[in-house]
Amino acid sequence: MNGTEAAAIAAASVAAGTINAVVGSGTLITFPTLLACGYPPVLANVTNNIGLAPGLLSAVYGYRRELRGQLRRLLRFGAASLIGGVTGALLLLQLDPSAFDNVVPVLILAACVLILLQPRLNAWLKRRAQSGSTDGGVPMWCGVLGTGVYGGYFGAAQGVVLMGLFGSFLRDDLQRLNAAKNVLAAIVNGAAAVVFVAVADVDWAAAGVIAAGSTVGGLLGARVGRKLPPVVLRAVIVTVGVTAASVMLAT
Repeated sequence: MNGTEAAAIAAASVAAGTINAVVGSGTLITFPTLLACGYPPVLANVTNNIGLAPGLLSAVYGYRRELRGQLRRLLRFGAASLIGGVTGALLLLQLDPSAFDNVVPVLILAACVLILLQPRLNAWLKRRAQSGSTDGGVPMWCGVLGTGVYGGYFGAAQGVVLMGLFGSFLRDDLQRLNAAKNVLAAIVNGAAAVVFVAVADVDWAAAGVIAAGSTVGGLLGARVGRKLPPVVLRAVIVTVGVTAASVMLAT
């Protein structure tokens, strides 16, 4: 990693940390950046996951006021996220690397579709704010588990998936649910990161740059990111994601 690559990764990491706090799709910024710098897909994914974990924690801290009164919910769904994150990480390491190479462009494009659908998901959440339940029952728990598996394996737009689940099953304020989303995403990334640190190859220099940048971005996202036009964030994410997927499909 030369100086130019480090600067590009650092800038992408700040943007990813901000986006993760507000939208939940920062991987679609840092992962393509690592690919553009020449990192193999699996190494890029592992390094990116570890680097983004501190940024998610900073986003959790930034939304700490909205987390009050949610301990029971977080314990319940946090268990599902923990199991899912570990399972997804193990799948990434156990499956043939070529399987990841083949499936990643599809996952990126699917994540981009979710980003485009997010305004409708948010509107749906608001419409159902008075009609959902407080815990979502077994279907919600299983949905969080499945999202955790996906998050541990790749993770782009897992926050959007979680917000869609919240809109389907829960009744609460949007900002409180976004705060809970940040906690669950942090658990998934943290659990996967522990697995990767223990048994996978990691580019620690790049992971350190991403960790520093995403931590700053997470704090910015919690304080300033709410004021940024969502359409701008979505446009950047989708443009980068579609470009990355197109390049991977062409190679």
